[in-house]
Amino acid sequence: MKEFELIRRYFTEQIVKRKDVYLGIGDDCALVTPGERQHIAVTTDTLVAGVHFPLNTSPRAIGHKSIAVNLSDLAAMGAEPSWVSLALTLPDIDENWIKEFCLGVFDLCEFYNVQLIGGDTTQGPLSITVTAQGQIPFEQHISRSGAKAGEWLYVTGEIGGAALALQHIQGKVKVAAKYQQEIQKRLDFPIARVLAGQALRKYATSAIDLSDGLVADLAHICHASGVGANIVLDALPLPAALSDTVGIDAAYDIALEGGDDYELLFSVTEDNRVGMETALANTGNKITCIGQLNGSGKITTTLNKKAVNIKVQSYQHFSDTPPNK
Repeated sequence: MKEFELIRRYFTEQIVKRKDVYLGIGDDCALVTPGERQHIAVTTDTLVAGVHFPLNTSPRAIGHKSIAVNLSDLAAMGAEPSWVSLALTLPDIDENWIKEFCLGVFDLCEFYNVQLIGGDTTQGPLSITVTAQGQIPFEQHISRSGAKAGEWLYVTGEIGGAALALQHIQGKVKVAAKYQQEIQKRLDFPIARVLAGQALRKYATSAIDLSDGLVADLAHICHASGVGANIVLDALPLPAALSDTVGIDAAYDIALEGGDDYELLFSVTEDNRVGMETALANTGNKITCIGQLNGSGKITTTLNKKAVNIKVQSYQHFSDTPPNK
């Protein structure tokens, strides 16, 4: 099957047809018409087989994840997702694989009313690059650089489950059968916290999505904002599978350094805590206060109100190579 036939058969027949897309797939460029006084938020992520997902990952999961990780970036800025472009590199043309991949892509696009407006296909080792664009009302975006000492740190959902699934796949731990489907879903089908991100526009002083691990991503906020932070380990929202599999001490380590959670980490002032908690509850998102920002310029941890030292390595996707220090 040639490229144009591939595009026509699988990538043009989508359900979402946004009114703000003047010209979509089929021309040299797409044309979109943003709303009045809207910032356009733009993000790009590449997923490579064997690096960002195991080689035996289902095509539907790959399609879902390629969109979800980009929508998660938009969520961290408070953006409403609108359009995506997709560049797909395939080693060969497998129509069943492509059909399942497209189901993963378009199911998520339909859920969030996102239209695929362009892309490219080529032959080579399997990789997917997605550029997602969203809209944010003028000057209502959330950045990494607005946090201040004294503010509170929150996280959506639970953390550490995806990293546990990876360790199970790699044979480093053995997860009980009753948990395997749950944690595999966390790894393969992450949830982009889009509604939470939009609700946080009024409340969050900073935000980031957790792709590389809690400590690594919190460090980005601390660096951009010129603050430090203390994480309360016994406040971390951990899936039962994590502590039941590795014990609570190792569970803390995995939660701190494991990646692929795609939850939102954000800061709020004391005055905004109640309003934020109400707004997030109305979106159906679970949130947990996990610590507080300070002026130390360092990231510390406490357990049972006592300082503890935990050596944390940054997340390195699916590589067995130790992280650079």
